[in-house]
Amino acid sequence: MEATENTPLRAVALVCTLSPSPKKSSSQLLAEQTVEALSGHGVSGKVIRIADHDVRTGVAVDLGDGDAWPEIRETILGTDILILSTPIWLGHPSSVVQRVMERLNAEIGESDEEGRMLTYGKVAALCVVGNEDGAHHVSAELFQGLNDCGFTLPANAVTYWVGEAMQRTDYQDLDKTPDKTAATTATLAANTAHLARRLKYAAYPPS
Repeated sequence: MEATENTPLRAVALVCTLSPSPKKSSSQLLAEQTVEALSGHGVSGKVIRIADHDVRTGVAVDLGDGDAWPEIRETILGTDILILSTPIWLGHPSSVVQRVMERLNAEIGESDEEGRMLTYGKVAALCVVGNEDGAHHVSAELFQGLNDCGFTLPANAVTYWVGEAMQRTDYQDLDKTPDKTAATTATLAANTAHLARRLKYAAYPPS
């Protein structure tokens, strides 16, 4: 069976703001915009704010005792596309997205009957928001980690917005989405859906 442009896909966006709901979040907004852009390519998606769940600190698929990660992990494994959305803090990814990456690190020890990581064939992309510089640094850090954990990255796999240096303007406070950010989000959605469809029916070889 071959993938076509109409092959349905599923995505999950993990929002890694430090703040739980219902506080407004620029990371949440950009993630929602990305999921909406993906919907135009036949991708259904959901958004999960990590700070709303008791995701334990550690490197394991299940840390027990009420750990919320196993359910989130099952959602990831049941989708074709993973979106991570993070703010920039002190020039780095948030501590919440770092925790997510540490939990994903456990996938290196998981494999199917042919020796492939369970994340093989899944495509990942990023949303990054913050004031001043840091979007490229943040994406560089997370790209390497996602690749180590078995995810495949499409071309132009990050959409971002950064505000003017030494100012307090936040993405969610803008009157409208900047054209460049909107265009970048659209490109991310198109490339991510395209690659996910190709990988859905063209699996990586056994390891």
